[in-house]
Amino acid sequence: MANAVLLDSGFLIRLMNPEEALHPVAMRWFRHFVEQGIVCKVSTIALAEYGVKDDITHLPMQYLQILPFHYNHAERAALFMRTIVTVKKERGAIIQPRVVVPNDTKMFGQASCESDIKYFVSADSEAKKVYDLLIQPDFGFIDIRNGEQNTLNMPR
Repeated sequence: MANAVLLDSGFLIRLMNPEEALHPVAMRWFRHFVEQGIVCKVSTIALAEYGVKDDITHLPMQYLQILPFHYNHAERAALFMRTIVTVKKERGAIIQPRVVVPNDTKMFGQASCESDIKYFVSADSEAKKVYDLLIQPDFGFIDIRNGEQNTLNMPR
């Protein structure tokens, strides 16, 4: 199977808005993925988030594969969320009685379940903090805010 990446809404927003400071970085990453034959997947969750700021029909759909959120993704996301809550409690964080699974954790579940997805690509440093709470995730995290261009040997 070809390697793939899962793009989050923050990445898509930077990719599509030339006024965003990270637009050039997002463009370089996207071009790299396309030129290297890396499949760019987008969760239906990220599409819903993106649609708040812009019409999803503006996205370059010819280069994107839509990834619906399925039962196995929900199971994995719930497992990840249990881990995150446990780690936060161990560190002394106060957890509200009603825990909601954030969208990033749902998409982490998708990335983990889909064997071809090697990286979650984001412009959200807060999502990276959540990712770092996972115990040995089976996919990497690319935070385009931190200039991690060499993760996939991407030219600067």
